Amino acid sequence: MRVLADLLEPVEAETPYGGRVVSYEPLGSVWLRVESRRRRDRTEAGASAAVDTATVETRADPRLSEGRIVRFGGGDWTIAAVGGDPDRPGRVTLNIERTR
Repeated sequence: MRVLADLLEPVEAETPYGGRVVSYEPLGSVWLRVESRRRRDRTEAGASAAVDTATVETRADPRLSEGRIVRFGGGDWTIAAVGGDPDRPGRVTLNIERTR
């Protein structure tokens, strides 16, 4: 399945009251081919959360880096890892995840 996703850069700022706010700066759009999706549970500090993970393939793009966000299908997915394939130059595989 191919989807058109928005590529976003999270930008953190401090509020006048000492809090933190995150906004998203648009960087453009990318076509993604979603290869597999799965759900797993992550436990941190005694709290458990469901995490959706997916593997997607796309064309190589210097804007794709860990920590950036791809938005598609009504959800925001964080890029966890970027990997190249020596057999397919010009293509990269992204491991993305979102917490539910």
